[in-house]
Amino acid sequence: MTRYPPEGQPPDIIIRVVCRCLVPFIQLFGLYVVVHGHSSPGGGFQGGVTLAASFVLLVLAEGRGALRRHVPLGALNAFASVGVLLYAGLGVVCLALGANYLDYGPLPFAEPRSVGMLVIEIGVGVTVMAAMLSIFRDMLEF
Repeated sequence: MTRYPPEGQPPDIIIRVVCRCLVPFIQLFGLYVVVHGHSSPGGGFQGGVTLAASFVLLVLAEGRGALRRHVPLGALNAFASVGVLLYAGLGVVCLALGANYLDYGPLPFAEPRSVGMLVIEIGVGVTVMAAMLSIFRDMLEF
């Protein structure tokens, strides 16, 4: 099986430039999918995978070191932890306010259900992005 780029050679300059130009737009679209997931098709999982795919594209264009430079292992662990904390923490807040777990009704916001769903989608998106990048990073190390 041949590898691209061959060992010791940098990736083609055209591929690198095109990927560097595409990555911000892919990340912006991923954020859009996460933020609008509670009111339109999409959501945390789809947006998180899209965000992770943008970093995978960056690694394919610039090489293995790009992931370590842009998202270190400590940041991946922090993102995964923060995402789970957002999800579980909102449920605990709902319990503390006397409602069921993840029942957003008693939250002190103008539209509590919309805000609650947005926080959940952000938590899922961040966790999925971190998990997918961790898996990809482990596969690169193997």
